[in-house]
Amino acid sequence: MAVIRKSTVGLLVLDTVAVLVCFNLALYLRALINAPVLLPLLWPLAASVIAIYLVDGYKARTDMMSLDYTSQHAIGLLTALIFILLLTFVFVPAGYELQSSRSVILISFIVLIPVTLSYRRVAFAKLLQARGVRSIIFVGDPVSCQAFQLECNAIGMQQPVVHTVALKEASSSAPPLTSTIDIKIQPLEAVLQEIETGNMAVDSIVLRESSRDLPDDISRRLMLLYFQGVPTYTLELFHQVYWRKIPIYRLNHTWLFQEGFPIAREPVFERVKRLSDIMLSSLGLILAVPLILPCAMLIWLEDRGPVFFRQNRIGRNRVPFRIIKLRTMRQGGTGGDKYTQPGDKRITRIGSLLRLTRLDELPQLWNVLIGEMSLIGPRAEWDVLVDQYEAEIHCYHFRHLVKPGITGWAQVNYPYGANLEDTIRKLEYDLYYIRHFSFLLDAAIVLKTIHIMLFGKGR
Repeated sequence: MAVIRKSTVGLLVLDTVAVLVCFNLALYLRALINAPVLLPLLWPLAASVIAIYLVDGYKARTDMMSLDYTSQHAIGLLTALIFILLLTFVFVPAGYELQSSRSVILISFIVLIPVTLSYRRVAFAKLLQARGVRSIIFVGDPVSCQAFQLECNAIGMQQPVVHTVALKEASSSAPPLTSTIDIKIQPLEAVLQEIETGNMAVDSIVLRESSRDLPDDISRRLMLLYFQGVPTYTLELFHQVYWRKIPIYRLNHTWLFQEGFPIAREPVFERVKRLSDIMLSSLGLILAVPLILPCAMLIWLEDRGPVFFRQNRIGRNRVPFRIIKLRTMRQGGTGGDKYTQPGDKRITRIGSLLRLTRLDELPQLWNVLIGEMSLIGPRAEWDVLVDQYEAEIHCYHFRHLVKPGITGWAQVNYPYGANLEDTIRKLEYDLYYIRHFSFLLDAAIVLKTIHIMLFGKGR
């Protein structure tokens, strides 16, 4: 953990130095300063740090080598660039030193992208080398061990998992939960001995909630490891910390009344969010008109059908409303399969392009403006599907605590649902959003949405 904390602090220091050097060098090359500038750079520094934080650029578990992170890092800093340009030339009074040249701000942020990425890649590689291969220790019964491994496989987690049960007589050949997975289950006492003697490197220990009835000796040893710095989580907390979702098996009808619901407990959040929805959707509609008009013309020219698609969706407190989107399917094409599939023949040629670029979503800004939706929230589901989901998914109605959104935490983490199982997985992300709502989380969703739109991920 000390290595992780040092890496986070180190990245923050490097980012500070990078911003100061890049801006001062640009100002010097433009012959705008004779001595280093510090205080005027606090705004660019703050914007850069917040943007990088929103894309998890300070988390040790973030894969800094991946193309996804590279894209999100660049999008974050470009967003910071736009913010600083607006702040500098629209809102800040005359006399601010960076007002002497727009090119200084532009060049500095453009240079910051590869610079801040380069040492992150180096730091990430060294951190992996320093930490070595660290396993996650899962403590539970054989069925929950296999369910946890299935979840790890679905998430795409590469980290090794050691599955254990608390009883010495635990069989290493427990019957598999499905025919597609086979795991080795070890006695917890033997695994703890390996950890205590330094023969096994551990990232964290995960306790299935039913494991609170562990033998006293096992509980004491787990407690000692925790105080020695080995992170230990309940399974629910692990889901939230590592995967940023809430496992649906933990839901019951009292879950709503637990701590951590700023939306339900603090109306000020809702009011500020509504105000931002009105402002941004109004601006968005003005900017979207030049895009919507040619798209509407192409839709009409292809089959002479209606331009817009309207459908009953379920909103906050289960109030129905009519969503409006650009039509992407042939007339009458919404019949049959309730989900669209890859290569779905119901989708028109222009509709395929609109779905890929997300331009079909733009008219929903009107739903946001009149208060039926928010810019960010759970996906607005078809009323027919909601009836099915509420009948088959435990506590599905919790997602109606907030307004549906054009984009949301589930959409950026699990881009499309094509069956009941996908809907359950997306619900887990929606519930995380409802519990952990914040404006920083909203900002992170916006950046991740831009990444998805640029690279055409999901459907």
